Amino acid sequence: MSAETYRDAWGIPHLRADTPRELARAQGRVTARDRAWQLEVERHRAQGTSASFLGPEALPWDRLARRARVADTARRCFTALEEKDPETAAWVRAYVDGVNEGLAEGPGDDGPAAPEFARTGLAPGRWEPWTPLGVWLATHILFAGFPAKLWREHITAHLGPEAVALFAADGPGTAGSNGWLVSGERTTTGYAVIAGDPHRFIEDPGVYQQVHLSCPEFDVVGLAVPGVPGVAHFGHTGTVAWAITNAMADYQDLYRERLRRTGAGVEALGPDGTWHRAARHTERIDVAGEGTVEVEVIETDRGPVIAGGPEGLDDGTPAALSLRYPPRVTADLGFGVLLPLLRARRVADVDRALDAWAEPVNVVQAADTEGGLLHRVAGRVPVRPAANGLRPVPAWEDGHEWTGWHTPPRAGLTEGVAVMANQRGPAAPLGVEFAPPHRAERIAALLAEKEHWSAADMPAIHTDTHLGSAGPLLDHLAALSGLTSAAAALRDRLLGWDRRMDAGSTDAAAYAAVRAAVVRGLTAHPVLAAASVPPAYPEVLLPWLALVPRVGHALEHLLRAEDLYGIDRAATVRAALEEVAARPPAGTWGDTHRLAPWRALPDSGSRAEEPGLSGDHDCVLCTSPVPGLTDRAARGPAARYVWDLADRANSRWVVPHGASGVPGSPHHRDQQPLWLDGELAPVITDFTRLTKESDG
Repeated sequence: MSAETYRDAWGIPHLRADTPRELARAQGRVTARDRAWQLEVERHRAQGTSASFLGPEALPWDRLARRARVADTARRCFTALEEKDPETAAWVRAYVDGVNEGLAEGPGDDGPAAPEFARTGLAPGRWEPWTPLGVWLATHILFAGFPAKLWREHITAHLGPEAVALFAADGPGTAGSNGWLVSGERTTTGYAVIAGDPHRFIEDPGVYQQVHLSCPEFDVVGLAVPGVPGVAHFGHTGTVAWAITNAMADYQDLYRERLRRTGAGVEALGPDGTWHRAARHTERIDVAGEGTVEVEVIETDRGPVIAGGPEGLDDGTPAALSLRYPPRVTADLGFGVLLPLLRARRVADVDRALDAWAEPVNVVQAADTEGGLLHRVAGRVPVRPAANGLRPVPAWEDGHEWTGWHTPPRAGLTEGVAVMANQRGPAAPLGVEFAPPHRAERIAALLAEKEHWSAADMPAIHTDTHLGSAGPLLDHLAALSGLTSAAAALRDRLLGWDRRMDAGSTDAAAYAAVRAAVVRGLTAHPVLAAASVPPAYPEVLLPWLALVPRVGHALEHLLRAEDLYGIDRAATVRAALEEVAARPPAGTWGDTHRLAPWRALPDSGSRAEEPGLSGDHDCVLCTSPVPGLTDRAARGPAARYVWDLADRANSRWVVPHGASGVPGSPHHRDQQPLWLDGELAPVITDFTRLTKESDG
C-alpha cells in the first residue's frame, strides 16, 4: 500500500505505510499541510533569515543564528549522519521530501490556506536535508540558558558573589516541566502509568504535534516537534512508553575572547599565550522594510563569537564572547536515536537508544508492559572546571578546556513513584541552578494521598493549583502591625486564603497584586536598581539580564534571606499591602492571568481571544506570569499526556490549541476548551475508528 492518512475527531493525523521511510515521507507531507506557516517560520529561524519577512523585530534572533553558526552546524551534523548512519539520514531525507511535497500541494481536503502567507507576501521555500536538524538546534540552543552566566557575572559585579545564590533559580527560577512515573505496584491495573506536561513558551501553532505513526516495524503515538521526523520526547509504542523533562544541566560554555585584527583577518589569544587565526566572514541579513544588515561572523578555537568582537560591544565596552556547545564540537545532534526509539519494545531498548542522545539534556522516565522501569539522565555534558558553569571564563587562560563527557546519572523510584519537575535530582551533578522543589514536592504529596492510581486520575494532578512558594510573603504579612483598616482586612483575608491560584479566585488575584507590588518596591530600591541596566549584550540575550523578572522569580529567597543588603523588607511589604488595599483588583485571578501565546506575526491574534488561566509559576499547573511586570502567561503546559501501559487505548493527551496551525480550520483551536478545563482527548490507535483522508 502507499502511505495512508487518517484523522480522528480532533483532526490528529494517523499515518500508515509499508516502510519507515515511506512513513517519514507521509509525516513530512501531513505536517506541511497542517503546519505550513509554522514550518516556514522555523526554516527561516534555523537559517537566520526570518527578518526578511517578519521585519526588524526578528533581527536579533537572526543575528544570533548567524553568529552561532546554527545552519552550518546543522549541515555538519547531517553530513556526519550520512557517513555514520545512512539509514537514519535517508529517513530524514524522506521526511524532507514529504515536507516539500506537502508545501507544494497546499492544505488537504479543501482546508483553508494559512493566511499568514498572503499577509507577508511570502511563498513556502524549499527544505534541505539538513533543515530538520537546523530546526531542532534553533529550538534548543537557548534551552540550557547559557545567558544566565551573564546574569551571574552582572549581579556579582553589583552586589558581590553571595548575590548569585539569592537570585538562583532554586529560589524560585525559570519554569520547566512536570513528569511522574507510577509503577504497577501503585496502580489499579498493575501496570505502570507515565504522565506529565512539558512547560514551554506557548506558541500558536503549538510546539508539539500529536501524531500516530504505523508501519510493520512499529506503531507509535506521541508528541512530535513540527519539522522533525519521528517522536523524540514523548511516545508510546504499545509495549513501552517514555517521557522527558529538562534536566537543567549546564552543557554550554561562554568564553571571554581577546581578539585583534590583522592584515589577514582576525586573531584570538589562546591559553598557550599565542595568537591564533580565527575564521571570519561577513553575511548579509535582509530586513523587511529596512534593507540589508551586515553581520560579521567570527569563530575561534573555542567556538563562534556571539557577542562583541575585536572592537568590543556596541557601546564600545571591550568584550567578545564565544559560545562552545556540544553539536558544534561533535557534529552530532543525536538524530541517530530517533529510529531506535520508534522501534523500541522494552525499557532496555529505550535505555540503549538514549545512550546516544545529545541535546537538550533531559531526565527520562520509561516503563514497559513487562514491568521494566527507567529513570535516568540522557544527553551530552562536557567535563570541565566548575568555573565554566558559573560565568564566562577567559579563553586566554589555561584550565577551562573540555576534557571528556560525563556519564549520565541514573535514579530509582521511591515507594513506587518517580517525580521529575526540574528540581535537584539525578541531574544535580551536571547543573548549576535548578527549579525550586515546590512542584516536585506537591506532585509527590498528591501521589502519596492514595495507594493506587489509574490513568483517569492523572488530570487532577496536572491541574493542581496550590502555590508552594506563597509562604515567605504571607509570613511577612502576618508580622505586620499598625496597618490601616483596609490593609489589615486584606492581610487577614490573605492569611486565610487556601493558597490556590484558581482563575475564579479573588483572593488569588489579591495575593498576586501584593506580590507584584513587593517586586516593584524591591526592584526600585537603590541597592537593586543599580543592576537594572545590563551590559550592551545582543538584544536576544537581554531577557536573562532583566532585573524585574529576576526579583520576581527569586522573591522567595529575597524575603527569607537573613539580610538583604540593608533593605527594609518589612517596610516594602507594608507599602505594597497598603497600595493594593487602597486600589484592590477589580476581579478574579483569571481576569488578568491570561494566556499570551507567541505568534510569529504579533498582531495575528487579539487579546479578546486570550482565555483566563488558573495556576502560577510554582503550581503544578505551571502557567507563568512575570510578577511585577505582567500577570499574562507566555509559558505553560505545551501539551499534557497520560501513557497507560495496561492498555494504550486508555492513554490521553491534549495540546493548548489544536492539530491544525491554520486559522479557520475546525481543528485550529478545538482542543483549547479541554486544555483550559484540565481534560484530555482520547488516544485512538484503531484505524477502523478513524476517517481516511483523500489523497488530494
